[in-house]
Amino acid sequence: MRMTGARALVRSLEAEGVDVVFGYPGGVALPIFDELYDAESIRKILVRHEQGATHAADGYARATGKPGVVLVTSGPGATNTVTGIANAYMDSIPMVVITAQVATHVLGTDAFQETDITGITIPVTKHNYLVKDASELPAAIHEAFHIATTGRPGPVLIDVPVDVSKAELEYTKPPQVSLPGYKPTYKGHAKQIKQAAMLVSKARKPLLYAGGGVLASGAWAELKELAELMQLPVTTTMMGKGAFPEDHHLWIGMPGMHGAKYTNYSITETDLLIAVGVRFDDRVTGKLATFASKAKIIHVDIDPAEIGKNRVADVPIVGDAKHVLASVTAELRKMGAEPRTDAWMRVIDDWRGRFPLHYHGDDPEVLMPQFVVERVDAMSREFNDVIVATEVGQNQMWACQFHHVRKPRSWVSSGGLGTMGFGLPSAIGAQAGRPDALVIDIAGDGSLQMVSQELATARIHDLPVKVVILNNGFLGMVRQWQELFYERRYSESVLGQDVPDFVKLAEAYDCLGIRVTRPAELDDALKRAFEHDGPAVVDCRVHPEENVFPMVAPGGSIDEMLGGIPGGPVSEMLDDDLLEEVWE
Repeated sequence: MRMTGARALVRSLEAEGVDVVFGYPGGVALPIFDELYDAESIRKILVRHEQGATHAADGYARATGKPGVVLVTSGPGATNTVTGIANAYMDSIPMVVITAQVATHVLGTDAFQETDITGITIPVTKHNYLVKDASELPAAIHEAFHIATTGRPGPVLIDVPVDVSKAELEYTKPPQVSLPGYKPTYKGHAKQIKQAAMLVSKARKPLLYAGGGVLASGAWAELKELAELMQLPVTTTMMGKGAFPEDHHLWIGMPGMHGAKYTNYSITETDLLIAVGVRFDDRVTGKLATFASKAKIIHVDIDPAEIGKNRVADVPIVGDAKHVLASVTAELRKMGAEPRTDAWMRVIDDWRGRFPLHYHGDDPEVLMPQFVVERVDAMSREFNDVIVATEVGQNQMWACQFHHVRKPRSWVSSGGLGTMGFGLPSAIGAQAGRPDALVIDIAGDGSLQMVSQELATARIHDLPVKVVILNNGFLGMVRQWQELFYERRYSESVLGQDVPDFVKLAEAYDCLGIRVTRPAELDDALKRAFEHDGPAVVDCRVHPEENVFPMVAPGGSIDEMLGGIPGGPVSEMLDDDLLEEVWE
């Protein structure tokens, strides 16, 4: 069947099952947008900035497990996507970004709105294409989806010159994609599986350390089965929140710079660290030389480049987390292995009791940010399906600490890149992907001002996201570092709580706006917002100089934490009887 490149592109999207496209039109993208106009099976969401489109596609992918799709024009339209593409690349999120481009005959001439977007995005895409022949376009689309969603997921960009969109081709759906140079390894090596199982069976102080790779693989059931079979305590990274239910007794919190003391103590004392779908990120490990220094390391990852990159593994296993975890569990059952962690769990429970996350929230006139997150957590439990997105900074860390994720794909947050402005558009994308969910963006006043125009997107497209702002009048995490390490010299971190007026801003976008200044007002405000049938903004005027604690100082060991309930070295944190039992 003969058709234009633009029509073939849209047909290819339909063949891939795409149901939502986030985008922003422009001159050389018009042939594609014109064809998209008649694609009834694809919902078109017009954002207010191209960065918002990529973050929305990112949030959609995290909430659904399907690749997010972006369509923008050339030049500034394309370059505005780079931050969102980099964010998805750092967090291994599947995304296909289609950028329109100037005509092939003027490429390289500095034509109006021409940029070398494929060159620009090489470092932050899993792969990218510049399609110069219309006949190659369908294959490029299908290959892009295959690459984005297999192996270690990530963003793929396709640059489509306008004359390619207009040219005709004979369209047939390409056969199943097969790329000879791209064959991800899914099954772990049998010998290494047996070695891992043997170590797990003998360990007295084991710890499962799970990250975003567990969610990317869909391996949450396998993770839970292994943990329960061998009674292994589980710590999940920020990217791994939701991979293990956080109301489960075996879950022991988030590790790292702002992890709980009991979590970091457990890592320091473990004798076997089972790392699954993690990359030993510096915000988790702190000083690498002291991170789990007493432990043997099992490292499972589908990307061989991650194995040994930051930490040498005693048992490296390249493979998909779902396959590998299932294989290790099967081997343990075959061995008749039994749990040996009773004393170890009592040690961890002792630490949990003595060093819980806490804050001072007794003043009835002062709204504490941790209290806001606690009430969001408690009140959202009344809803069957809840997704929490965050911005970046203190708000994000308090959300990590005080919001408990109980189901997979219910947490949307920027990890590796730490992108301010991520929360609102990613919440919009998550809401588009799961329209029946209650989607909440726990926001900072600084981050939200980078993307507040996307309230229009939420309102016009009937995406009822709820934005809960922890408004402290500062770039909060920057201010915290300035307080702790720069003698309280608040250089360019003061925003002020009154500009903008977020209630008026919400109302300007025809959204519900509510202000909260005292703890007693919070529950009613959240109830109104959650029950409102459209987007809502709750401006919570929180304590302006509250800090996120515990905190590991830059370059420090994770068992040396600032703030929180005081405690000395880990060796002093153990009950003598428990110590003798577990260390004997």
